Amino acid sequence: MFKNIKNDFPMFKNIQEMQGNRFVYLDNAATTFKPYSVIEGCNSYYNFYNANSHRGDYDIAQSVDQKVLETRRRCAEFLNAEENEIIFTAGATMSINTIAYGYVKKFLKPGDEILVTEAEHASNLLPFIRFIDDGIVMNYINLDKDGRVTPENVEDAITENTKMICIAHVTNVLGYVNDIKKICEIAHKHGIIVAVDGAQSVPHMVTDVKDLDCDFLSFSCHKMCGPTGLGILYGKYELLQKMDPFMTGGGMNVRFGLCGEVKFLNAPERFEAGTLNLEAIYGFNETLKYLMKIGMENIEKREKSLRNYAISRLKENPNIIIYNEKAESGIISFNYKNVFAQDEATYLNSKGIAVRSGQHCAKLLDDFLETAATVRASIYFYNDEEDIDALVEALKTGGDFLDAYFN
Repeated sequence: MFKNIKNDFPMFKNIQEMQGNRFVYLDNAATTFKPYSVIEGCNSYYNFYNANSHRGDYDIAQSVDQKVLETRRRCAEFLNAEENEIIFTAGATMSINTIAYGYVKKFLKPGDEILVTEAEHASNLLPFIRFIDDGIVMNYINLDKDGRVTPENVEDAITENTKMICIAHVTNVLGYVNDIKKICEIAHKHGIIVAVDGAQSVPHMVTDVKDLDCDFLSFSCHKMCGPTGLGILYGKYELLQKMDPFMTGGGMNVRFGLCGEVKFLNAPERFEAGTLNLEAIYGFNETLKYLMKIGMENIEKREKSLRNYAISRLKENPNIIIYNEKAESGIISFNYKNVFAQDEATYLNSKGIAVRSGQHCAKLLDDFLETAATVRASIYFYNDEEDIDALVEALKTGGDFLDAYFN
């Protein structure tokens, strides 16, 4: 199934021709390459359907309306959600901010508590930290010795003031898969809302929101072979109906008058003010078709196989420190002994290998990991064993070429 799958992605061919040598892309947690079908989907909007949605009484405008509905319907099928629970946003960050301003600001009061973890991405922390000035309390669920969030630690962290838990399904540095279903079960027993950051999970595994029973789920399309500038917010419909919109404007209201009275549309349209990213919606429709044809269960198996191979190969090198050897996802965080992470990543780039280095927007993990920065290699289904071998081979000599050491 995955043999020659790189041929679906023009980036591999194009960048290899530009650079003149093999190119290994292992920064998939940051963004992913796009298959031809997605690029053609984006282009088809500009080539054949360049009209606004919900604005025109002519054929191509109505075609755009139908594509928006079709994509919403397909996304709902992908997540096992209802169509009216799928909101188009500008990305996971905007989705999470929509929760923060639409739910937290409206319903949480001074003294109410939000639980998060030290492993969260900035986009799943900063939108909620802003409400500390309003008297909202933020506390942290303890990580175990490996950096996992256990259901037991979630239960221990809950107090009578806890109103919300905001947590990643898969963390973007340590790469552990949190037991969201169990966490939701615990939270709902206490009447607590659970908002899940799915940016690193939805692209890589089967995601069934009804089975998980999460209240909100946010993710970005560009991390799953889709276009940039588009994200999804899933929310249980009864919650969405109670929330205020993050942004207001055209296309999300029923009416407004001189007296200042405003009546909003029902969800999901009440959260989609202004012109949607229609080009991206056309492309994302093709993304969903592409991933569903492969099968998310097959993608998950492929990535686990590649991860296991990568860990076994990296452990052959005594100079490599792996920080999340036991994680289940395709995210591998490591360092080369006594070499600063950014220097190592720069060296790997000279070998045609793209990885990420730094704190990866999870800036609370420094003390836990006992290092200022890490190198992150992140795998997707279009990677192969040859990519892993190239990384391992380059790391055999990495320390010999660098002179930037920790004090």
